[in-house]
Amino acid sequence: MEKKTFGLQVMSINGVFYNDRASEIILPCIDGEYAILPGHEELILAIYNGKMTIRDAIGDRIDVIVGRGSCQVANNRVIVLVDTAEKPEDIDRNRAQRALERAEEEMRQNKSIREYYTAQAAMARALTRLKHSQDYGID
Repeated sequence: MEKKTFGLQVMSINGVFYNDRASEIILPCIDGEYAILPGHEELILAIYNGKMTIRDAIGDRIDVIVGRGSCQVANNRVIVLVDTAEKPEDIDRNRAQRALERAEEEMRQNKSIREYYTAQAAMARALTRLKHSQDYGID
């Protein structure tokens, strides 16, 4: 008996991260994690900074650290569009730490509201990258 799957495409600013069949995807949403399985009803979700988990067609787990974005589910296909998508082992913790420090400094400088929110978003991304790379013992 063949395992049920759905088409999954995950794209970020840097290009296509994943484009294959999947048996499950777990997304970071504002009120917790949201799982999608084959045959899921149609919907659109907002995705927040966090860890997304993909189970491929044979059930192997792929963890992905993602930035904000959205997800569309329709006709047994899932399309995920996010700012960033990277494997935890690919995160450069030193670079993420520097980004966090830059964002904190930008927020302290009392610039325009727009610049404040941009710095706040950068800080959230950096904190997410640092937190999840630490979960995987990455230095």
